Amino acid sequence: MNVLPNLDRIVPTVARAAAEQVVSSAEMLTSLSGFLRRQYQFILVVIAACLCLGVGYYMATPSTYTATASLIIDSRKNQLFQQQSVLGDIPIDSASVESQVQIIKSETIALAVIKDLRLTDDSEFAGSPGLIGTVTGWIGDVLGSDRSRSEFDKLRRTTESFANRLTVRRVGLTYIIEIGFRSLSPDRAAQIANAVADAYVVDQLDAKYKATKRATSWLQDRIKELREQASAAERAVVNFKAQNNIVESGGRLMNEQQLAELNSQMVVAKTQVSEAKARLDRIEAVLLADNPESTVDGTVADTLNSQVVSKLRSQYLDLATREADWSARYGRNHLAAVNLRNQMAGIRSSIMDELRRLAESYKSDLEIANQRAASIEKQVDQAVSASRVTNEAQVSLRDLESKSQSYRALHDNFLQRYMESVQQQSFPITEARIITQASRPLKPSAPKLSIVLSIAGAAGLLFGFGLGRLRDLSDRVFRTTDEVEAQLQAHCLAILPRIEPQLNLPAPTGPRGPRQVVPDGGLYWHVVHNPFSGFTESVRAIKVAADIAARNGAGRVIGFTSSLPNEGKSTVAAGFAELLAQSGARTILIDGDLRNPSLTRGLMPEAEVGVLEVLSGKRDMSQVMWREPETGLDMLPAVIPSRHAQTSDVLASAAMRNLIDDLRKRYDYVVVDLSPLAPVVDVRTTTGLIDSYVFVVEWGRTKTDVVQHAMNSARHLREQLLGVVLNKAELKQMSRYGYGGYYRNDYYRRYGYSE
Repeated sequence: MNVLPNLDRIVPTVARAAAEQVVSSAEMLTSLSGFLRRQYQFILVVIAACLCLGVGYYMATPSTYTATASLIIDSRKNQLFQQQSVLGDIPIDSASVESQVQIIKSETIALAVIKDLRLTDDSEFAGSPGLIGTVTGWIGDVLGSDRSRSEFDKLRRTTESFANRLTVRRVGLTYIIEIGFRSLSPDRAAQIANAVADAYVVDQLDAKYKATKRATSWLQDRIKELREQASAAERAVVNFKAQNNIVESGGRLMNEQQLAELNSQMVVAKTQVSEAKARLDRIEAVLLADNPESTVDGTVADTLNSQVVSKLRSQYLDLATREADWSARYGRNHLAAVNLRNQMAGIRSSIMDELRRLAESYKSDLEIANQRAASIEKQVDQAVSASRVTNEAQVSLRDLESKSQSYRALHDNFLQRYMESVQQQSFPITEARIITQASRPLKPSAPKLSIVLSIAGAAGLLFGFGLGRLRDLSDRVFRTTDEVEAQLQAHCLAILPRIEPQLNLPAPTGPRGPRQVVPDGGLYWHVVHNPFSGFTESVRAIKVAADIAARNGAGRVIGFTSSLPNEGKSTVAAGFAELLAQSGARTILIDGDLRNPSLTRGLMPEAEVGVLEVLSGKRDMSQVMWREPETGLDMLPAVIPSRHAQTSDVLASAAMRNLIDDLRKRYDYVVVDLSPLAPVVDVRTTTGLIDSYVFVVEWGRTKTDVVQHAMNSARHLREQLLGVVLNKAELKQMSRYGYGGYYRNDYYRRYGYSE
């Protein structure tokens, strides 16, 4: 297998996933830090408010004291007076301990303590009657209502107050239970805690005594019933044996013993038959054989075990040995060898006669053995028949005996339990015992200032983060370049800080020519008077973007617009045009807001004619144009003597197109201050005139949905958009969004920037 190509694909994938995870973590941390920078003041205010509420609660709440008593549920029961619980030894587990906790919290224990300590008369628990109680009692007397009802209400109020002040908990996984009680008096708290522990122990003893008493009464009736049932069952067993002739000896039935003995005799008889038949078969096989030598075979003597045959065989073997020796010496036909063979033949004849006699004897033995086996087998069959009858009766007998034994065992067991119950009734013992008595607490348990302040601080932090997040989500405005690029899908050219008019500038001197613009301390001239400010540097960023767009063939006619009025588009347009003129570019600034020519009112308030007269042919360009002599910026005002309803037609007219084409030839940049998008539709008719648009958005004020709606309503403008400018940014607040300080820190001051 080629593993290396797979590794080449896997390693970059893993590395890319790890890098994405790191980037995601970094983005999360950046988002969190930005959130804290924006909302930390609000979060601190919420925390401070919660802390003040906590201090107020601490000062208004009276001090209470908590006393604690401890008891243990002992799993090792005292065996001094009892051997076994009548109700059974139930092991103590976690569920049992938790059950005891709930018993201590029960109303039974509470009522016992309330009654014992007369807590219904204590104003801390039952409450002081006061004026309302007096009036209620008087009305009850007049109406004749039942006084017990008021006593019942007082008891219920006391019980509820008691339950609210009582705390019972298990210590870890142990069998120890802590009982705490909270009261305004430390002595009262200790007294009630000890009373609850004592009441629980007494309740356990009383419960055991009552349970034992009920068990004793029930056991008496049950023992009497079982005694009668056991006696009746035993009598039934005796009567059944007598009726069915069932006799036992040594723990066994007589017919069973007889059948066992007959079986043993039958096995012996069958063994004898087999042996007799085997001997008979062997001797008959020898007699039927034609070979004379088989009569003197060694196995015959060994099998038959006959002394006569054995003696004759020994003689035969001696003669055979001598015959073989003489035949070898003198030859087979020698007279002595012939005599020996004759003697051997006589011995073989004697052996055959003896074998025939033995065969007759074996036949007799076989017949005797068969008769004996048949007799024993007949006796076994008779015994089996009798045993079957007895066994059928034995089934019923065993049922009666089992029933009798069960009744007797139950009687004995219940009798033993009865004796134990009587013993426990005399000496009731509980598993619970008090190990620590509650003592008078030395200091109050609540309220604790540290806990109150911790809870208040934690709540304040939680509420602060939650409300801060809600403020963040509800803050649907533009504050960062990332928000602009993410929501508008447009490049953010610059963030312009908020500027203020300069009131202490010296008045201009020298003669003033016709249609000459004189700079003053207004916002429009901030770029001229403060070339090293952050505002001017941000306007330079717009100029750089415009220069790059112009080199790329995007055109040099730039329009400035916004979503709503008063977002500062005219100020930005004037500053941009002044900066272009200062750099040596031939620039003209046109007031294209024919509905509200604020640029004309701010820069050329004395103008009487403007762009409308040029478009209508009443005046020439040179007769209406104004100039700023310091920068060389030309300005074309818009003078509206009365409200004009067809301004969009004017901007879309052929005369306006011819004017813009003429200005393209005469100037390097044509800057047009247009009307806002939302109130009027004038800007939408200029997409054929304007090469690039700069969209001005007021920082931290204009809603994002307003800007998005305005830009979506002019889709051609979006296609020709040079970028977005955030205007009127607050430097102090910008630091919360990761900006702000860069206009004021030492690094920027080294380059001559001023606030």
